[in-house]
Amino acid sequence: MNQDRLRFDLADLAEEVTPVDLRDRALRTSRRLGIQRAVATSAAALVVLAAATGTALAIRPNSQAPAPAGPSVTVTAPPVEPSRTPSPDASTATGQSQSALAGTRYYLEQTSTRSRIHEVRGTRDRVVHEVVHEAASRCESNTVSVSPDGKRVVWVQDSTDNASGVLLIATVGDKGATTLAEGISCFGARPMRWKGDDQLMVQRKNGQSVLYDVVANKQVVGDPGQETKRCWSADGTWLAAESDGKPYVSDTTDLRQYTYTPPQQEAAKWDGWEARSVSTDGRYVAVGWIGTDPSRRDGSFAVVDTRTSKVVDLPGTGEVRSILFSADGTVLLRRGTGITVLDREFKPLGTVTEPAPTRNRALLAYVPA
Repeated sequence: MNQDRLRFDLADLAEEVTPVDLRDRALRTSRRLGIQRAVATSAAALVVLAAATGTALAIRPNSQAPAPAGPSVTVTAPPVEPSRTPSPDASTATGQSQSALAGTRYYLEQTSTRSRIHEVRGTRDRVVHEVVHEAASRCESNTVSVSPDGKRVVWVQDSTDNASGVLLIATVGDKGATTLAEGISCFGARPMRWKGDDQLMVQRKNGQSVLYDVVANKQVVGDPGQETKRCWSADGTWLAAESDGKPYVSDTTDLRQYTYTPPQQEAAKWDGWEARSVSTDGRYVAVGWIGTDPSRRDGSFAVVDTRTSKVVDLPGTGEVRSILFSADGTVLLRRGTGITVLDREFKPLGTVTEPAPTRNRALLAYVPA
């Protein structure tokens, strides 16, 4: 047990509707019609895809939704230990290689009773937010997420069924939290889906998708679409999703379908795949496995070119743990011991060594300098 963990354990012992204009809704309707036309003209070519990717569970939300839940609640502990001394391993990632990632990374550390957000900049690693929960609760640990700009943290506070609860939001580093909604599911490979910095898509217990404006603390009224497996680019411009089991990317004016067949030797171990990160031009998606149990998955293992449906040849060797497309076009490619920083054309810009404790944490977001 290291000293940081000991301090946390000792601390334990001592103690809403934003209207959507008609144009926006028309764009959504146009997008769905475009999908249907595209699917109708290419159905024969996509039979193999449907067989390879499996059957997707369609979510068909309606346009009615209850008002957001009422009062604010405080459920987080204050930031613990605002700064930490870098480990010896971190100090080796200096100079030119470290400058390849001049921005801020946000990692998720999980323990049995705490979910901590680490802010890492250069060699500095500090805990900036902490969500405390019961050891038996799965909701908090399965849903804690940071907005693409690193300013907000959201999670589902477990109710009584260990499968749903209250959707809460807080400013990173603040003690209090605000209720956005009740009866929100906390199951799934990635229950929280950010659309840019200010909108968040979640699911109700009945499987209905709901989009919230987290700044106005209100639900966005309107049909969010019949797509499944949604994922937006860091700036919220491009959506990667599936319609009738067929993957595509769209920015509301352009819609592009693509195909992907995962490696057969690995596919049998999983319940399909989905897009986990999207480039800001919609050209590429990073794909990750979906587990056979309904628990979170933050990793990804390959990049697909949505124009050609070809897998991108990523530089380096070793198992790929995750690929993250950032708002400035930088690509963060994580392998066993560190991050290879790539440009938009996947050419290496440098490498950053990750200290041993950081390697076991999920990389949630990267905010460029």
